[in-house]
Amino acid sequence: MTTWFISDLHLEPSRPASIQQLFAFLQHINGEADALYILGDLFEFWVGDDYLDTPEGQAIAPLIQALRAVSDSGVPIYFMHGNRDFLLGERFATETGCTILPEQQVVDLYGTPTLLLHGDTLCTDDADYQKARAVFRNPKWIAQVLTWTIPQRIQRAQEMREVSKESTQHKSEEIMDVNQQSVEQVMRDAKVTRLIHGHTHRPAIHDFQLEGVDVQRIVLGDWYTQGSYLRVDETSGITLLTER
Repeated sequence: MTTWFISDLHLEPSRPASIQQLFAFLQHINGEADALYILGDLFEFWVGDDYLDTPEGQAIAPLIQALRAVSDSGVPIYFMHGNRDFLLGERFATETGCTILPEQQVVDLYGTPTLLLHGDTLCTDDADYQKARAVFRNPKWIAQVLTWTIPQRIQRAQEMREVSKESTQHKSEEIMDVNQQSVEQVMRDAKVTRLIHGHTHRPAIHDFQLEGVDVQRIVLGDWYTQGSYLRVDETSGITLLTER
C-alpha cells in the first residue's frame, strides 16, 4: 500500500485550479491508501473554525466533504499546522474526519522511523521570522485573536500576508531555507533516519550522513503553479511527483 504526503497548497478562492486539482487527487486516493498526511498550509490563511459559518467559509463545504469522503473510505487523514493555518481547530478536524498532529510527530513509515514537521521551525537563520512565530503561536495571543470579529481577523491575516511578502523580498534565499545544523539536531533528538517537511517550497530529496549513518531529508513542494505530492510505497519506495 501507499502513504501520501502533501503540504503548502495555500488554497484560496482566487486559485480555483489548485482546489480542483486537490479534488482530483482526493478522488484518486479514496479508499486506496494507507494514510494521507497534510503537513501544513492547506489554506492561504485560516482565521478560526467559526469562519465556516460565514458565506465565504461555506463556499469550501465541497472541500470539507471531499476530505470527509476520504476519511470515511478508510484512509486516515493527518493534519499538521503550518504558519498560515495554525488557527485551524477541532471543529475542522471533526467535520473532515482528520486527526490534528503536534508540531513534531514521529511515525513508523513501513519500518523507517520518520519525523514529520511543517518545516518553519528549521529556518533558524531567519531570526525575525522565529521571533514573530513565537508571538503568533503563543496560546494567549491565539485566544485574544479569536475574540475578534471574523472581518477583523481576515483583515489582520491579509495585513500579515503583505508584511510577509515585503519581508521576503529583502531576505536571501539561504536565510529562508532550513539550517542544516537544526535539521541534524531535530533528527538526533527524535532518533530518526528520515525527515519529511514542507514550508520552503523547494521539493527535493537530500541524502546525507549523520554521525556515520545514512539519513534522508525530503522536502515537499507547494501548489502555486502545480500539484506536488510525495508517495511512499511499501514496495517501490519514495517518489516525489508534480502535476500541472
